[in-house]
Amino acid sequence: TLAPESQAAVVLYACLLKWIGEDSLDRLLPGSPITAPRRKSTSQTKTEPPLLRTGTRTIYTAGRPPWYDEHGAQSKEAFVIGLCGGSASGKTTVANKIIEALDVPWVVLLSMDSFYKVLTPEEQTLATSNDYNFDHPGAFDFELLVATVKRLKQGKSVKIPVYDFNTHGRQKDWKTVYGASVVIFEGIMSFADKELLELLDMKIFVDTDSDIRLVRRLRRDITERGRDIEGVIKQYNKFVKPAFEQYIEPYIRLADIVVPRGGGNMVAIDLIVQHVHKQMEEVSEAVLASAQQTQPLPQTLSVLEGTPQVKGLHTIIRSDHETSRDEFIFYSKRLMRLLIEHALTFLPSQPCTVQTPQGQEYDGKRSFSGKGITGVSILRAGETMEPALRAVCKDVRIGKILIQTNLDSGEPELHYLRLPKDISEDHVILMDSTVSTGAAAMMAVRVLLDHEVQEENIALVSLLMAELGVHSVAYAFPKVKIITTAVDKSVDDFLQVIPGIGDFGDRYFGTDGGSSGWSDNEEQERPKQQT
Repeated sequence: TLAPESQAAVVLYACLLKWIGEDSLDRLLPGSPITAPRRKSTSQTKTEPPLLRTGTRTIYTAGRPPWYDEHGAQSKEAFVIGLCGGSASGKTTVANKIIEALDVPWVVLLSMDSFYKVLTPEEQTLATSNDYNFDHPGAFDFELLVATVKRLKQGKSVKIPVYDFNTHGRQKDWKTVYGASVVIFEGIMSFADKELLELLDMKIFVDTDSDIRLVRRLRRDITERGRDIEGVIKQYNKFVKPAFEQYIEPYIRLADIVVPRGGGNMVAIDLIVQHVHKQMEEVSEAVLASAQQTQPLPQTLSVLEGTPQVKGLHTIIRSDHETSRDEFIFYSKRLMRLLIEHALTFLPSQPCTVQTPQGQEYDGKRSFSGKGITGVSILRAGETMEPALRAVCKDVRIGKILIQTNLDSGEPELHYLRLPKDISEDHVILMDSTVSTGAAAMMAVRVLLDHEVQEENIALVSLLMAELGVHSVAYAFPKVKIITTAVDKSVDDFLQVIPGIGDFGDRYFGTDGGSSGWSDNEEQERPKQQT
């Protein structure tokens, strides 16, 4: 039975809920998760959408800086924080407070709610009548959980199940989550598995008064998960309270830090943040791999033969003042078509014999025609190469990656990703208009590897590359094919290829900021060039 004060809390809450309704009660309880009407409730990995907006800034949760060792692997593991505590103790609130105060750009917040086991039909029946114990260690899929945290700690992407609390089952579509500088994992059984404990760099226990936890659970389960008050109280008495006393409360001895009063304890949160910063600073920072410029270009590089036609096309698109935007687009497309045709020659082929219309046999080659090929463009300029690929590969699938440089840190950041399903078995043509340092290209390759694409099946295709970018990519990923129409010697202080082509995206799309800032009137007055 409940203690008298807990019974009073339940009665008061039930009366308020009945008399004034959810909307009014929500206004009486600031910060309440109550919403009306009831909505479908699922577990959340806190990474969809891949942004966490705070009062002053945006934290990206779908990628991380591409710092690698000499083998092309991430140079340091993520810092993993485990948050444990009773049901409705405020673990998620504490996690969000830590994230906001940490001031690091790459964070993943992982909820243990996503890892409930798939129930059998008999267990489903028990769950419907509130007779299944969701607060027991056996209710969680620790094998999947440990494997997931391991991959996140290594900086690799993972698939996270989405659990539906209304149906007590996993949804069909899982969420993709990427590695980060910091991974925060929260759940009632966060400290229940020995192997999982070994993966945690910091263990935090959120200690909140039982009456407060009960009222929060009532509020959440009734309004968000579609339960009735009798069912919630029955489940609390039968499973939640005993489980806390038997399994969860003893874990407090394993914690490095105990946070009383949950998310309102800013003193404890500040101390946690200071400690995390100190631990992260002690890890030596890695830098982008860049080979000496004096070394010969790698064997994985293939440069389109510099025929008079190719030289002529380069002359036109490299010219700043003599080429209109229309001409720049037209001749760039011609060069892209030649480049894509050249890149396709590196795809595997098989000998075959066909019969000609004259009834004779011809011994030829059968290569990929589109099936088994995926083109991935690095937005925005890489997208300009998609039409050339589609023109020669009828059934090709297309994916997109948006990577931009953080002006404060100088690091490339992954902002958007859309890849076709089952890309792991395909040959991937990774397209970008120019490659200077290779940072964005390396991050894109890392994302493809995270999706199980074989390194030897990736071809980086670019109109123009700097030697620095060629060496960096080849050094980190020696099996990736690098294909271009020209390699220039150096990179300027603005990280543009020299002698180069200017800002390809600005020149192609006619946006401000490019080296060729022509107007519409100037375009009409330019004489047409031939090649």
